[in-house]
Amino acid sequence: MVGFPLLLIPLAVYNIIVLLMRDVSLSEPVLKLPLMSGAEWSISLSDILLAFAAIMLLLEIVKGARPGAKFLTDHLLSLIVFAAAAAEFVLWPKFGTSTFFLLTLFALVDFLTGVTLRRRRYAAVVAAPVSKAAREIEPEAVEPRIEPAPAPAAPAPVPSAASVAESVLLDHPEPTMAQPAVPSPGIQPGDGAHPSPDTPPR
Repeated sequence: MVGFPLLLIPLAVYNIIVLLMRDVSLSEPVLKLPLMSGAEWSISLSDILLAFAAIMLLLEIVKGARPGAKFLTDHLLSLIVFAAAAAEFVLWPKFGTSTFFLLTLFALVDFLTGVTLRRRRYAAVVAAPVSKAAREIEPEAVEPRIEPAPAPAAPAPVPSAASVAESVLLDHPEPTMAQPAVPSPGIQPGDGAHPSPDTPPR
């Protein structure tokens, strides 16, 4: 969408006053405001027109500062407005005043501001992919990872006394109490044997 050049409004008002309202003077005071200092401020139609043009210039700069706000056609319209105002100031005697010169200067500032903002925005858009590619090429700084200290190993369970005794018994079987009797006929009493005659009596 093409933006409307706002500075065309005060320039059109000046043209209407000069060409159609010939009885109206731009320099005559329209109203007078008393100030706190005691002085009286006389405001003319020319002052009001310049103040209105300054507000329009501010709005144009705000519009141009937004991303994607102004297209090439908007800059061409601003240039056409400035060229027309400059031609009227130079060629027509009725427009050769300080008020119209300031209005023409506002139109020039509007055009130059729009071109400057567009160039800066274009440079930022071009620089953005380059910086992104540089970030992809550069190795990312790897932060050192702090490994947690290994947890101490759990102590081996101490076997109980009962289990130790049981393992010893399994390894060494218990000896049997019953032993086979050794035959000794001479010693065993009551076996019916008589002592030999060679044995001396007790």
